[in-house]
Amino acid sequence: MNVRLTWVQPEDLVGHELRQAAQDGRDAREIEERWYAAGGSPAPNRAGASEPPAPPRLRVLAGELLDELALLESPLAADEPTDLDGIVAACPHWPGPVDAPFPAGRDRLHAAWLGRAAGCLLGKPVEKLPLTGIRALARATGNWPLTTWFTARGVPADLLAAHPWNRRSAPTSLAENIDGMPEDDDLNYPLLTLLLLQRHGRSFTTADLARLWLDELPAGRTFTAERIAYGNLLAGVEPPETARFRNPFREWIGAQIRADVHGWTRPGDPAGAAAQAHRDAVLTHTGNGVYGAMFTAAALAVAAGGESDVHGCLAAGLRVVPPHSRYARAVRLGVETARTEGDFDVVVDRLHAAYADTHHWVHVLPNAALLAAALTHADGDFTRSIGHAVSGGWDTDSNGATAGSLAGLLAGGPDALPEHWTAPLKNRLATSVPGFDRTGFDTLAALTHQEALRP
Repeated sequence: MNVRLTWVQPEDLVGHELRQAAQDGRDAREIEERWYAAGGSPAPNRAGASEPPAPPRLRVLAGELLDELALLESPLAADEPTDLDGIVAACPHWPGPVDAPFPAGRDRLHAAWLGRAAGCLLGKPVEKLPLTGIRALARATGNWPLTTWFTARGVPADLLAAHPWNRRSAPTSLAENIDGMPEDDDLNYPLLTLLLLQRHGRSFTTADLARLWLDELPAGRTFTAERIAYGNLLAGVEPPETARFRNPFREWIGAQIRADVHGWTRPGDPAGAAAQAHRDAVLTHTGNGVYGAMFTAAALAVAAGGESDVHGCLAAGLRVVPPHSRYARAVRLGVETARTEGDFDVVVDRLHAAYADTHHWVHVLPNAALLAAALTHADGDFTRSIGHAVSGGWDTDSNGATAGSLAGLLAGGPDALPEHWTAPLKNRLATSVPGFDRTGFDTLAALTHQEALRP
């Protein structure tokens, strides 16, 4: 019996690393020629593992080539440091220290949790689908632009056959099936961050996070960079090398989806939130992957502190990202495109033209551009924020979750969120994180509030 694990087989990683090398400006042509001459395949386009498995000789070669690729220097390295001191030095407008703590509102945090859940759930059934499929499925039921949940009711059978819902998510995330918030890594990670802060406080280390994962996070609930780092920990690799060793996903979206609680618990302190998010992110990511976490945490921190303007939140996020980095350019592209085009479908088409042919759908850069565009275009409106984020494709549930988190904070409380988004959540979520299964969002808000008040 053959077990094809996703996101870890060496022969599946080489293609992703070759693509990352091209994005970094590293010259990997000779290595690429050797790989394909030996019978190697490109990276799987959508799935995490290819079929059939590689023969032993090819798997050995894949490992050797991954190590050789890691030695190639990137000409962009100087503009994209990973260490915190280097990042701070590269940011001319890094936020100053906070003189006094800001009040942390429990209602605001409650709305953030609900918003994150609703945005994630909206995106779950169409995760991995192409943009054309998402648009066709929504339009078939008159739900375009997106203003409510996806449904299979009324969708022609031939359209469903051409664009099937996400297999794992459809039973729990279509309008007719929603019964509380189902498990998702976009909610598991905020729960783990809350657990991390409860155990170690704001002074936690990356090693503390690593130990927490090994104790409390099932390996099967990790994906892409997180799964590679988890395996590296089990093999005795120490952080932050866990983010680098044979990890072609180190600039994908994983760290960005783990950043919310760092922002929620540092209200009005974007620098402190970004520093916390950095210690979390470097377990699994480098460069732009780390910036995604820092940007998100900083933007959420100012929103948690009372900022009511989404554009100010995005600007605060950019202040903790090196301005010459690809991540900063992606965010600026998303913001500028959204500001100059009234039709959001056209905004999305332009972003896909810029990124779709060169980046995987889970890479942080296209998703950062889309998230920034969605939030800018929605101008703080909750429904439009999550609807835009999901309607743009790529990592639909992750983008919907982050957009919902920020828009929830801006709304100020759970009663300010439309009931058709919050009522189906039934104030409970499912999770494999110990101690949190079926917990209510009001309870999570209270627990997060306690950590926000901790010195």
